[in-house]
Amino acid sequence: MVEEKMGGCWSQTKDQFDNLEKHTQWGIDFVEKYTKFVKERSEIELNYARQIRNLSKKYQPKKKEEDENKYTWCRAFHSTLNELNDYAGQHELIAENMMSQIIAELTRYAQEVKTERKSHFHDGRKAQQQIEASWKQLESCKRKFERDCKEADRAQQYFEKMDADINVTKADVEKARQQAQMRHQMASDSKNEYSSYLQKFNQEQNEHYYTIIPNVFQKIQAMEEKRIERMGESLKTFAEVDRQILPIIGKCLDGITQVAESIEPKNDSSQVIESYKSGFEPPGDVEFEDYGQAMKRTVSETSLTNSRSDNKADRSSKGKSKTLWPFIKKNKLSLKLGSNPEDFSHLPPEQRRKKLQAKIDDINKDIQKEMDQRDALTKMKEVYIKNPQMGDPNSVDPRLAEIAHNIEKLQAEAQKFEGWLAEVEGRMPVKSDPPRRTSTLYETQNSTPPTTNNNNCAQDRESSPDGSYTEEPSSEVQSKVQPETAESGDEFDDPDEEMLPTIGTCKALYPFEGVNEGTISVTEGELLYVIEEDKGDGWTRVRRNEEEEGYVPTSYVEVFLDSNAKDVFSWRRVFLSEDS
Repeated sequence: MVEEKMGGCWSQTKDQFDNLEKHTQWGIDFVEKYTKFVKERSEIELNYARQIRNLSKKYQPKKKEEDENKYTWCRAFHSTLNELNDYAGQHELIAENMMSQIIAELTRYAQEVKTERKSHFHDGRKAQQQIEASWKQLESCKRKFERDCKEADRAQQYFEKMDADINVTKADVEKARQQAQMRHQMASDSKNEYSSYLQKFNQEQNEHYYTIIPNVFQKIQAMEEKRIERMGESLKTFAEVDRQILPIIGKCLDGITQVAESIEPKNDSSQVIESYKSGFEPPGDVEFEDYGQAMKRTVSETSLTNSRSDNKADRSSKGKSKTLWPFIKKNKLSLKLGSNPEDFSHLPPEQRRKKLQAKIDDINKDIQKEMDQRDALTKMKEVYIKNPQMGDPNSVDPRLAEIAHNIEKLQAEAQKFEGWLAEVEGRMPVKSDPPRRTSTLYETQNSTPPTTNNNNCAQDRESSPDGSYTEEPSSEVQSKVQPETAESGDEFDDPDEEMLPTIGTCKALYPFEGVNEGTISVTEGELLYVIEEDKGDGWTRVRRNEEEEGYVPTSYVEVFLDSNAKDVFSWRRVFLSEDS
């Protein structure tokens, strides 16, 4: 009846203590086995992610392949590589989550279950030992009662025998009677002891099998059910870890699809035309002439096969025929050496013009950077002059001289490339050309305009014997750059200087008394306009109104720059940090 009330309780298996011990140990071993499985899965994910990253890195464009970016299909492939890199990152995230959410948790839980199981089975074994000890004591009482009963029977039989014998004295009979009574008393005492201990044992046995052992087994059952539940949660987490990154992986795949759809074949074809357009005009028709006369060709002025002089025509009439321009090959010697001339004269006119223009733009950018860096250093020098405690003004002179030399060198190089560009375009630079930006400290002027030899134009090229085209060495005329001297500080002392625009706002964190020239006093919490960012000297230029402006320590204010101003002035910090 009791077992029927217990239903599915493990106490019904109270006689299967050893089997339950083996079963629970097998369950713990299974948890460790599953933990090892998840660990190996995470290692697979890490190796897969590492291989994907290495593959993406292997096919990333090199510097010499940067021209590929102008084609949409190349950009699509490069974007695919970037998406694959993100894709690999998601698999690394899977491995990381499995390590933290499954492996680490199950490893810790397995140790806890081992400790708990050991405690429960220790209690069970202790209860079994106690009931076994009670059973042995009961058996001992039972054997003693049995022995005393047998002794009492023998003593009774001996007394009866002595009492019936007429030859035995009365004293012997009395002695036998007392011995029999004593044995009966001992048997009675053993019976009472056995009965009492039997009742005690039955109570202990009932308590053991219906209270102690069921409680132990219920704890073991709860432990086992909890272990099974944790296994289910781990399996669910195993799936959730993958499901969580599926949306991001989907975005990576969508990104690959989008860049694939952005490929524009017509645009790529136009890029090919733009890249390889030579600028040559087709040759004219070949006139019919007698066999005895040399072949002549009617060509346009810009044709590559236009004869340079009469003696060249004479050479052609002696058997050195010219190659039609579509079949002209590059100079083999130039390809073998792997070096190209500085003026790009090995290229067709249109490609040469593009290369020269790009080179000029790069030089102008470098000139602009040097000028801006020089302006920043000049302002720093002025601040040092006004506030000697902030630094030595002479410390920036070597850097200013170096920048002036760099500007002079870059401007001379720019004029050289502009001369070659004018040569390609068939014109010389005119005074109406927009001048490059110059500074008040280093203004350049061309003392002599560059001159070119008319025989060096692209249209005067001739064919070489191996079918390649060559060009006469162009004369390079460089105008010497003379830097003008100017007073250091004119840029700040000009009373008609245009008011600088605001680039942001600032809030004074502490009060500041502007006692030195060029500074401005502020109070704590005051809002001001920022008109010039800190150049690395520790001072920020601010404005209160149209008439009051000056410098305040940067550490005394909290600056809020506009987004556009951040991009304009961020590179200045780089130059100042390099100088410092």
